[in-house]
Amino acid sequence: MKTINDNIMLDSKYAIVLENVGKIDPMKISDYIENNGYEALRKALSDMKPNEVVESVKKSGLRGRGGAGFPTGLKWSITVPLKGEKFILCNADEGEPGTFKDRLIMEGDPHKLIEGMILAGYAVGAHKGYIYIRGEYKNSIETMKHAIEEARKNGYLGENIFNSGFSFDIKVNMGAGAYVCGEETALIESLEGKRGNPRIKPPFPGIKGVWNKPTVVNNVETLANIPAIIDKGAEWFTSIGTEKSPGTKVFSILGHVNNPGAVEAPFGTTLRELIYEYGKGIKGGKEIKAVLIGGAAGVFLPKSKLNLKMDYETLKENNAVLGSGAILVMDEDTDIFDMLVNVMEFFKEESCGQCSPCRIGNPMILNILDKIKRKKDLKGNKWEIILKTASAMKETSLCALGQSAIMPISSAYTYFKDELENQGE
Repeated sequence: MKTINDNIMLDSKYAIVLENVGKIDPMKISDYIENNGYEALRKALSDMKPNEVVESVKKSGLRGRGGAGFPTGLKWSITVPLKGEKFILCNADEGEPGTFKDRLIMEGDPHKLIEGMILAGYAVGAHKGYIYIRGEYKNSIETMKHAIEEARKNGYLGENIFNSGFSFDIKVNMGAGAYVCGEETALIESLEGKRGNPRIKPPFPGIKGVWNKPTVVNNVETLANIPAIIDKGAEWFTSIGTEKSPGTKVFSILGHVNNPGAVEAPFGTTLRELIYEYGKGIKGGKEIKAVLIGGAAGVFLPKSKLNLKMDYETLKENNAVLGSGAILVMDEDTDIFDMLVNVMEFFKEESCGQCSPCRIGNPMILNILDKIKRKKDLKGNKWEIILKTASAMKETSLCALGQSAIMPISSAYTYFKDELENQGE
């Protein structure tokens, strides 16, 4: 174990994106270079054509680490054939409650992210990149700006990198604290200086993104995987994790565990392993009651699901989502109703208000939950109304914020039905 600070413990056994975190000085480009830094970029620019980089990422099976799990190589392929100016946009607006993996990468190994962005730019024919960082992440912003300046001074950014004829540069943009800007089109609107409201899709950013130009939007963790894939090869990458979910995932483990923090583990690692091997079990020797995986937009799972493997396919089969990789552990004394109220209050506060289903639905659900808590009489089946409202939001909301409310509600009701229905009685 390597201690980054009092709260962050990293297991380096399977480290790819976190391999340098805590081992190098993020403020010194020389440390990164001494640890094989920018060698993948050198290899790509000297020995590989852009389409070969794309094919390598495709063969690796890398999927987006921001939550959706969309194949990265396929996303790039949409942008590749398009003409004109293109952009690489790194989504570092990490606003999911309990998630801090992207901050670790930016503050612990910023040049890995920069190298990943340059490789993405080379692959799709983009010459400009933006990193949109959550405004509250002051240290991340300062670290990334410093690293970008160092990369420029040392010839890794700017004109004619390695005398290859390829040029690429990066600019840091700060968010303003809106959770909804984690959604790629709302992020683009904010980047352009507008209010961060989601766009109607299609067209998707890969075709019409920043300034209406083709834009590849990738998460920090996704891009941080690219250098290793190019350097060590797709076959090496697929040897880690599972067949359909290759590689590793950075999990943020928090809540009632003895050892909260971040861990990079292979896909296929069980929830039990994450909690008891890495999290060192439940505080005070208590029993585990539930786990909320994926952040506020995730699902509640009971202790009977602890043997679930953390990969996209297994979770989908169990009506669960991996999301951001946040693992919030709750002990036997936790009130699931109160937890659900907290989640819905978060959604209500963070809704941008652009579409009616989300703007009206979240307060409506909270109002019913409040009446249940205060033991006020309600006409009809209160939980049926809540579930139908959340279902309507899923079908009609403009973006994932409104569409996600059904996940914590339906999962909590599925696994803790008796506790929820007895609330207020």
